[in-house]
Amino acid sequence: MEAFSIERLTFAYPGSDQFAIQDISLSIREGEFITLCGNSGCGKSTLLKQLKTELAPHGKRSGQVRYRGMLLEEVERRVQVSEIGYVLQSPDNQIVTDKVWHELAFGLESLGCSESEIRRRVAETASFFGIQQWFHKKVTELSGGQKQLLNLASVMVMQPKVLLLDEPTSQLDPIAATEFLGTLGKINRELGVTILLTEHRLEEALPMSDRVIVMDESRIIAVGTPKEAGKRLRELRHEMFNAMPTPMRVYAGIDNELECPVTVREGREFLHQLAETLPYTKDLISDHTANANKPSIELDEIWFKYERNAVDVLKGLRLKAYPGEIHAIVGGNGTGKTTAISLIAGIRKPYRGKIKLHGKAAEKYSDSERFSRLLGVLPQNPQAIFVGKTVEKDLRDMLSGRKLDKDTIKERIQSIAQLCELEHLLDRHPYDLSGGEQQRAALAKVLLLEPTILLLDEPTKGLDAGYKIKLAEILRRLAVQGTTIVMVSHDIDFCASYADRCSMFFDGTIVSEGNPRDFFSGNRYYTTAANRMARDLIPLAVTADDIVQAFGGKEDTGERSHEDRPKVIPAFPRTTSDSLPSTVGDHANDQMPVEHRALPKRTLSAMMMILLLIPLTIWFGIYYLDDRKYYFISMLVILETLLPFALIYEGRKPQAKELVTLAVMCGLGVAGRMAFFMIPQFKPVVAIVIVSGVAFGAEAGFLVGAVTGFVSNYYFGQGPWTPWQMFAFGMIGFLAGLLFKKGLLRRNRIALCLFGGITTFALYGTIMNVSSVLMTQNKATFEMFIVACLRGVPFDLIHGAATVIFLLLLAKPMLEKLDRIKLKYGLMD
Repeated sequence: MEAFSIERLTFAYPGSDQFAIQDISLSIREGEFITLCGNSGCGKSTLLKQLKTELAPHGKRSGQVRYRGMLLEEVERRVQVSEIGYVLQSPDNQIVTDKVWHELAFGLESLGCSESEIRRRVAETASFFGIQQWFHKKVTELSGGQKQLLNLASVMVMQPKVLLLDEPTSQLDPIAATEFLGTLGKINRELGVTILLTEHRLEEALPMSDRVIVMDESRIIAVGTPKEAGKRLRELRHEMFNAMPTPMRVYAGIDNELECPVTVREGREFLHQLAETLPYTKDLISDHTANANKPSIELDEIWFKYERNAVDVLKGLRLKAYPGEIHAIVGGNGTGKTTAISLIAGIRKPYRGKIKLHGKAAEKYSDSERFSRLLGVLPQNPQAIFVGKTVEKDLRDMLSGRKLDKDTIKERIQSIAQLCELEHLLDRHPYDLSGGEQQRAALAKVLLLEPTILLLDEPTKGLDAGYKIKLAEILRRLAVQGTTIVMVSHDIDFCASYADRCSMFFDGTIVSEGNPRDFFSGNRYYTTAANRMARDLIPLAVTADDIVQAFGGKEDTGERSHEDRPKVIPAFPRTTSDSLPSTVGDHANDQMPVEHRALPKRTLSAMMMILLLIPLTIWFGIYYLDDRKYYFISMLVILETLLPFALIYEGRKPQAKELVTLAVMCGLGVAGRMAFFMIPQFKPVVAIVIVSGVAFGAEAGFLVGAVTGFVSNYYFGQGPWTPWQMFAFGMIGFLAGLLFKKGLLRRNRIALCLFGGITTFALYGTIMNVSSVLMTQNKATFEMFIVACLRGVPFDLIHGAATVIFLLLLAKPMLEKLDRIKLKYGLMD
């Protein structure tokens, strides 16, 4: 039976002129182990997310996806959650609790399983995965490999029939990655779970795969067994052939009539058979050369720990790196590699030992000197250095302080974009790129600094095989120019092929060091597939190219010209509503277009509810409940607020992300009110409520205002005034959304500040001043209302001024972020 059936699936992200995936037809049988691979940005992650409704990105889609014969959209959410498991790329992004056993039980609790069922399943799963020893540990105490294994176990405890994994080994060291993939193979063999895995590291994944699917530029270009897929890629002379397992690449580089090997064991047998008929060079020359230059980086007896009473992470570390050298640091997770990089960069400081950069003590460099052509740092998470709304603006930001003319800046950006293959991504938001594309964009930012010392933390993470070769060329060119390059990497094949020197970290210090050939040929476990494959015949061989050259062959790189690549067809025809939102203040998005100004029936219904029913509820509470049931009145107001808001979801089920977005806005309002508790009336609540109304509509504006008023009073004190505050905040949010919808309110700073200041002073002030009379006087008179309003003027002026100030500071950035969220996730308007 088919687990998934995909029929002519095509998808484009909002605002994109290109398809992310196009015309994909595929059948996945139950119990299959399938590896999905391809260059960065080819669409493999997008395709994977289409197989689970709650993960499917927003955009234009055609075609069908069926799960076990039923349209995926018609499969109940509960069934999808329990039967289709998904493991993310980053272990930390999926963990939601504090302890291991809590994490295992979380999914079952969400499904409503009984306590006895949860205990049984958790115990069974923990035993299967062998995690009993750290069952009661905090998740923060786990290594990267343990965290990813925990993620896998927390999905498998729900007993899924299908397991989807998006590059789960990208942040693991080679040994941990091998163990993780071995566990996947065990799950597939022993439990019969269908596995669909996207992966760049194919050395271990392909041999256990039933089929391999290769994608390029949104299309499938090869499908079949690993051998069939490799043969097809070689025929196409496709650069993805460089990602195939070492035995396959060796086989392709040597003329022979033998069977193509896939695993290291088959590769050894292949080489021994080949050695019987072909002459080969047994002794390769070690490429060790002493560096006569003075070191650019010196670490002398470095000791470091993150907390005073914590265990030392680095223990007497000594390290030297030289100009014109690519120095690779390898080792398992948690051995101190990234910590060492952060110390060199000056992000952290050791409590003992000295660090010198170009012979000068590191602490003597100012921050401006350190990051102005001295140091360039590529962090493990590239998103940490993105600040712009587009890739181009992010790159431009790096040159903003250089006093360069516009033409020079434009020329440098175009040059670095071409070097890092970002030309077609310059107008995209950095967070919308794939993992490999983000890595290239981050590298481009760092290279614009033209540093003399380049620090790279996992630079090949998420990169396809073709761009790894390009990256190596870039690094080699920088090294020739005298740049010192220190990189932390789990990609031992890349280090073996392109590093000048390798150091292995263990227990906070360096335990071995040498040139790649001596270094990796001296290891038995932490070494390359090529060395494990050829060590009996060619002891110093550490790369596929070493083996091929020893047998007199020529490695087939699979490179091809751009003209040979499949052409990408433009996506669905663009309409005005498909385009990316302009920034706040741009004429295109400053005012609601005329054709969209008609009020929908739900808004008119909400208006009647807010202007009639809610005031009537408050009046009823004052005169018939004597204000003593203010909790009850407040809850009635919230329920009445939710009724018109619920009309937004008429005819469809709301997405959790829509509710979460409004909940976050309410949370910001509550947090903002609490943050300024010490200054009477100086609060950002009204500004946040106005932004919510403009961004999401009148009903959402009222909801955010009413809920913020209610929840924040748990900290400021509930009382008879709570329903009045809820009504006042909500009215301003509703009015902001209504006026913007009718085209009477613009989104520029001046218009929003004027609206905020006036409504806070006049509307909120008047409502609360009037309520103070009604709450305290049995027989209110007109004169009492006038006096209350006059006495409230100073407080109302402060409140109005605060709203103006916060709108001036927050309106533009918040509206830009909310526009992006609405567009990316397809939220309500």
